[in-house]
Amino acid sequence: MKLQLDIKPLKEWLPDYDKPLLIAGPCSAESETQMLATANQIVSLFPKSIFRAGIWKPRTRPGTFEGIGDIGLQWMQKVKQQTGLLTATEVATADHVDKCLKAGIDILWIGARTSVNPFSVQEIADALKGVDIPVFVKNPIYPDLQLWAGALERVNNAGIKKIAAVHRGFHSYDNGPFRNSPKWELAIELKTACPELPIICDPSHIGGTPELIPYLAQKAMDMDMDGLMIETHVNPSVALSDAKQQITPFALNEIIGNLQIRSASIQNSELQTKLDELRSVIHKLDNDLLEVLAKRMAVSRQIGEHKRDNHITILQVTHWKNLIENSIANGNQLGLPKDFIKAIYQLIHDESIRRQTDVMNSIGKK
Repeated sequence: MKLQLDIKPLKEWLPDYDKPLLIAGPCSAESETQMLATANQIVSLFPKSIFRAGIWKPRTRPGTFEGIGDIGLQWMQKVKQQTGLLTATEVATADHVDKCLKAGIDILWIGARTSVNPFSVQEIADALKGVDIPVFVKNPIYPDLQLWAGALERVNNAGIKKIAAVHRGFHSYDNGPFRNSPKWELAIELKTACPELPIICDPSHIGGTPELIPYLAQKAMDMDMDGLMIETHVNPSVALSDAKQQITPFALNEIIGNLQIRSASIQNSELQTKLDELRSVIHKLDNDLLEVLAKRMAVSRQIGEHKRDNHITILQVTHWKNLIENSIANGNQLGLPKDFIKAIYQLIHDESIRRQTDVMNSIGKK
């Protein structure tokens, strides 16, 4: 995927931040007391952090708490006056953008329910034209990298150069222990397509429970992400939204204090030489692997020709089941995890089916 953005480095528009850039605050603004109490505890622990709170909350069904509304902007102003923290909130419409700009909100973010819709993103982008304000773009609910990239491009095309992506996980029918599947590979691909793009991880929405936040936060740092957005509430048990995934400022302090921040650069020349040697070995193995895969696909095509000529269906369920079971058993003996083997063979099988389908469709075209 290609992604070319005209953006400013994070250090240029947030020169005082220390890695990780920390964005903390409640899921929703609920009362002035709640906002100020939370913010004052956060600033006492993290004076360089950014205070976040949802003013308008997009909910799946009506009747649930959909945010406090415009009055929350006044509470955000008081937070900034009392603590000096930069403030951030989610916008989903051009009207939200206009109200936030008038209220002096420092940073806006586009949420996952909005980034999935190009029309909504474009509406927000149009409202941002001529404005110099940082904008974060959360990944869309569903694992569609093109939608995520497209939302970033729309905002950038509006003239916004202070941009960051927020990785908050994706809806999936098999999330494992997580509220939203991390699918780290999509965040990696986005970063690969645009290395200068800051990426912030939202472990609150990925995990959905406080117990998973330390693991996810450390994983994000190990993936060289730039920051963390963590929902933090002075009293999570009474929160009006996402109570189960919010933590107290003091719990946040413990999590951040235990993080190991590793460098992405290598200063040790001996280490660099050793890594280069090992990567050279991997490069050769990768080439060997590609050659074997090419040979395998050539055989799959031959199988497809025999099936075509003898009027046999492409899919052979019993054979596929046996192949997976045998491959998992062999992989296990070689120290390869079951899920890893299944994922690889699913890709191989999909490509084999595609090639055999092409053969079937070539009847009469010889």
